[in-house]
Order: sequence, then C-alpha cells, then structure tokens
Amino acid sequence: MSGERVPSTPAVLQLRAAKVDFTPHFYTYEEKGGTAVSARALGVDEHAVVKTLVMADDKGVPLIVLMHGDRKVSTKALARAIGVKAVEPCAPEVARRHSGYRVGGTSPFGTRKTMPVYVERSVLDLPAIYINGGSRGFLVRIAPDAVVRLLGAHAVAVAMAQ
Repeated sequence: MSGERVPSTPAVLQLRAAKVDFTPHFYTYEEKGGTAVSARALGVDEHAVVKTLVMADDKGVPLIVLMHGDRKVSTKALARAIGVKAVEPCAPEVARRHSGYRVGGTSPFGTRKTMPVYVERSVLDLPAIYINGGSRGFLVRIAPDAVVRLLGAHAVAVAMAQ
C-alpha cells in the first residue's frame, strides 16, 4: 500500500459501512492521463480498470456508467438499452455537481445524488476490478459484484473499442 493513509472519502465510507472488502491502490495522478496511467502505474491490465462516467439522458436526468478503461461507451446503444432518446456525457462541472467528485476522482460509491448505475456486462465477469475510491490517484480493488450489491447496477452491453 506504499504507506499512504486511506482517505476518508464518501466512497470509502460507503464501502466500509457495507463491509465490502477492498484493497487501496495509490498512483501519481496525471491530468488527462486516464485509465492508461493508473493501469501502468499499478501494473494491471487496463481492461480491469473501470472508469466511472457521469452522463445524462435527453431529459437531463443524470446517470452513471461503469466501463472498462480500454473501451468507450456507445451512447446510442446505451440510450436504446435504457429506453431513452439520447445519452451524453455531462460537462465536468455538471458531473461534479451530481457526484460530489472532481473529474479524475469520480467514484460510483458515495455520490452526492443517488443516480441509476449501469455497468458494462463484461465488467462483471472479471475476477476483480480497480475503480476510483473518490479522489485523484486513488483506486480500490474490489469484487465486481459489489457494484451490483451496493449500487443496484444494471448490466448493459454498450462497449466500443477506443
């Protein structure tokens, strides 16, 4: 754990309250570095690093999408899957208002607003995932089923190559 103290982010507090086993992992955050930077720093496959994306439907209703680090979301497929006309990423300041987290440190756990969560179906097949723990440069390794148990995440098939 490199001797760093686990921050008491809302995400960590929710994971601890739910008694979810997690392992903290720290790395040096790079602006616009994305999951490639964290995967390289931790020595893990970028496919197992899951990004938390705050999006909104055509009526402005916010939602969270959990996607493999080496894939992107087909917003058309997502809109079809959830029964709305369109879905688009939120601007960073809007995402922060909904989640309570800065871009680069967004976790699906402990968000300011309760939002529906959608997870790429194949993420749930991984033995473990690395997902943001609520601050830049801090990921937690957890079992993927934790996102379903804690967040009621709905599995969708909306991944596209980068």
